[in-house]
Amino acid sequence: MKRSMYGADWTTLVRWAALPLAMTVAIQSFAADLDTLQARGGIRIAVADEAPYGYLDENGEARGAGPDVARHVLGELGIDDIAWEVTAFGDLIPGLEEGRFDMAAAEMAIRPERCRRVLFSAPNTSYGEGLLVRASNPLEINGYQDFAERDDIRVAVLAGATQVDIMSALGVPDDRVVSLDDNAAAIDALLADRADAYAGTGLTVSQLDAQHPGVEIVQGFEDPKVNGEIVRSWGAFAFPKDATTLRDAFDEVLLDYRNTQAWEDTLEGHGFTQDDVLNAFRFDTDWLCRHQG
Repeated sequence: MKRSMYGADWTTLVRWAALPLAMTVAIQSFAADLDTLQARGGIRIAVADEAPYGYLDENGEARGAGPDVARHVLGELGIDDIAWEVTAFGDLIPGLEEGRFDMAAAEMAIRPERCRRVLFSAPNTSYGEGLLVRASNPLEINGYQDFAERDDIRVAVLAGATQVDIMSALGVPDDRVVSLDDNAAAIDALLADRADAYAGTGLTVSQLDAQHPGVEIVQGFEDPKVNGEIVRSWGAFAFPKDATTLRDAFDEVLLDYRNTQAWEDTLEGHGFTQDDVLNAFRFDTDWLCRHQG
């Protein structure tokens, strides 16, 4: 299998702040179509500030699997100026619905309930689950199912993330689930004893593990199963419901790009494994919108 690379510059939010007020109101009132974006030469893209999916580095530059692939695809479409907007993960879909940005590059998992509210591109990534605990795992937590079976432990999850639904499907009581606004709060939640573990994707907890000696990834993590199926997510770009023209044009380029070495190199450069890369091709968006629970 072969794969591809990326390019194009981006602008800061300051450029958009200079737009006339009337144009700003108009932009926020509906989803910009492809012709409008090409004429404007720019687009507003939201990220949830979550490595390695989509985040801003210390210089304010967008990084991650989502932004890097988006730059290439949009460059092919003649859209080179990108205004990156950081928002809470739970605000991504409302922000698209309200027209506050034109797309999201957060590798949001394709789920039926989300498909009813936004349009998804073809899958760009695939990833499994993980669990972060205090160093040495003093409570001997092994997997998500522990929170359904034990009443002495609490799990933190990102508000609006897939893990919320997984915990519900596993029968974890609400009073054992602690909601966080962003992944950066996970380490503090564990060290301050507000939660005993943080449930996230394997890549997310790996990133957090490297940030503080007081936490670690659960070794021998037991993958969660829902209805007998191991849980895995397929991440994609999200668009407003009425942005079909933009989404379809984006998909046309993305589907070709996924067959290049540079695309695979980009994902692996952000920590995705060969298995993750291969799994990205396993299902299409229509199937995931109908079946992925």
